[in-house]
Amino acid sequence: MTQAPQERRGTATIYEGGLIRVRVDTVGLRGGMEVVREVVEHRDSVVVVPIDQDGSLLLVRQYRYAVGKSLLEAPAGLVEPGESPFECAQRELQEEVGYAAGDLRPLGGFWVSPGFCTQYMHAFLAQSLFPSRMDPDDDEEISVERVPLDDAGRLIESGEIEDCKTIAALSMARAQLAAQAAG
Repeated sequence: MTQAPQERRGTATIYEGGLIRVRVDTVGLRGGMEVVREVVEHRDSVVVVPIDQDGSLLLVRQYRYAVGKSLLEAPAGLVEPGESPFECAQRELQEEVGYAAGDLRPLGGFWVSPGFCTQYMHAFLAQSLFPSRMDPDDDEEISVERVPLDDAGRLIESGEIEDCKTIAALSMARAQLAAQAAG
């Protein structure tokens, strides 16, 4: 068995809130040097690329306090304890855009910011949509925007879509859709 290149030798929790936990770890490197790593612990999450029968993306615009502006994003949310990523994706679709998916397929996933955060995001493609509204979270003020799928690249290039999870999920969905169309 190979030794990990970085080994935790000590840890201290410096903050624990409702969304994140922050810890500071003392880490030993190969060669004996010790360093400090700050780690944000965060639950897994999902991002969904919903495409309606007309071939339009259903995106959400919502104000993001941390960056001080409204962003155009794919529906997304945190996986609740005991909930699967698949169940979470369906729930977020219903809460944020008012639809459920008759065809919900995993696209893969990615680490949101692996340099300091444990959050892993599962991406899904949602098609065969049908109305199914669930109440949104109390703190969410969301508007739904229909965008032609062919406009997604232009919106990313122009900076209208600047959220990394949406950019990644759209890229993954476009590859999946191209494979579907090819065969």
